Amino acid sequence: MASASGSSVRVRFCPSPTGNPHVGLVRTALFNWAFAKHHGGTLVFRIEDTDAARDSEESYNQLLDSMRWLGFDWDEGPEVGGPHAPYRQSQRMDIYLDVARKLLDGGHAYHCYCSQEELDTRREAARAAGKPSGYDGHCRELTAAQVEEYKAQGREPIVRFRMPDEPVTFTDLVRGEITYLPENVPDYGIVRANGAPLYTLVNPVDDALMEITHVLRGEDLLSSTPRQIALYKALIELGVAKEIPAFGHLPYVMGEGNKKLSKRDPQSSLNLYRERGFLPEGLLNYLSLLGWSLSADQDVFSVEEMVAAFDVTDVNPNPARFDLKKCEAINADHIRMLDVKDFAERCRPWLQAPHAPWAPEAFDETKWQAIAPHAQTRLKVLSEITDNVDFLFLPEPVFDEASWNKAMKEGSDALLGTARDNLEAADWTSAESLKEAVLAAGEAHGLKLGKAQAPVRVAVTGRTVGLPLFESLEVLGKEKSLARIDAALAKLAG
Repeated sequence: MASASGSSVRVRFCPSPTGNPHVGLVRTALFNWAFAKHHGGTLVFRIEDTDAARDSEESYNQLLDSMRWLGFDWDEGPEVGGPHAPYRQSQRMDIYLDVARKLLDGGHAYHCYCSQEELDTRREAARAAGKPSGYDGHCRELTAAQVEEYKAQGREPIVRFRMPDEPVTFTDLVRGEITYLPENVPDYGIVRANGAPLYTLVNPVDDALMEITHVLRGEDLLSSTPRQIALYKALIELGVAKEIPAFGHLPYVMGEGNKKLSKRDPQSSLNLYRERGFLPEGLLNYLSLLGWSLSADQDVFSVEEMVAAFDVTDVNPNPARFDLKKCEAINADHIRMLDVKDFAERCRPWLQAPHAPWAPEAFDETKWQAIAPHAQTRLKVLSEITDNVDFLFLPEPVFDEASWNKAMKEGSDALLGTARDNLEAADWTSAESLKEAVLAAGEAHGLKLGKAQAPVRVAVTGRTVGLPLFESLEVLGKEKSLARIDAALAKLAG
């Protein structure tokens, strides 16, 4: 089998264009991409779109867009081309059928005429007898007369691959040596009766023709590996393949209740993370921890640091649990690591329609640039910026009644009145001066700063929590801030 040696490494990422990309798929892409980058090798991006009933052009375009957003540059594939084009399976059907003919002619495959009803009946009988219930080889050695009889009945055969009558052993890069006994890996179909090639044929044939050296994929495909290794040996004998790739099966990503995270789980959708404003580098950092780690005491690192250290043999075979809170925390760390100008630009989609509740002309670029450094320290995801800065661009704050009732307790009117007077006299070019004004108001009413600033915050921003208050007041400006405090005093009096 292949070994990782410099630029000879060739890996592939081969999703099907069905539905939205999910985080398990992204983790697989990440590990393949990082492995190729680490070894100075090649990443082949291939589209497995042979299922016309489920595949869609919309999903295909989403896959390409997602790969670009994540920063995965591929060396061969759609929009890039390469020596093994085309890279969409739907455009390679003649190749698969030619290989199927070679397998038949070489005795590595045979026509199977069994009906589904006959297969089901024999499987049930095998189960009842406590025997393996896979295909029993019924059509392996048909006579010419039997074939003619089946044809006369109008039966259309599938093509089955002939598995060897010996154990298949291989060394998984993640799990070590694995052996499958022949009774557990029966002959399997590679071409449907209607002539359509199956995944069991097209996937390894593409890997062979594209000279893939390492197959890194999900644990759910582990059981198909002995079949593919046997097929590879046949393809090598026929001159179609050069070598058997090394296999590494990545651990399941678990969701709630110890269940594998599936496409149907809301938290599995990549689009959800994009819409919430996760950074690609933050999301990739967290996904890399689902089965791998840079070191025992470092959870936050750059994509470049991961690439420099990544070795698939260090991947833990045990299932990895997806923890949304940890994912958010790591993303928050990456937000804080951004240059402030970069942060300000990345927030821009959430400062515009349809996310922003203010009129486009109300947005003030100077105010945004001034508040951005303070916002950067507070966000877990970029979409949180909208609620955090809406007080700057709306004509008046949106009051959360629960926040109003929590902050405006008995005596708040007197406190607000004193704070307003102090702020009137303060230096509005200094957040520290504004803080001193509110601190003095609190002391005059026997309150510490935390209690004293709560009514001011709600009066000006509408919320009990948010960006640093005094910097917010400075950016909003004296006139608007005092007008909002006046409005709050009027509301309390009413």
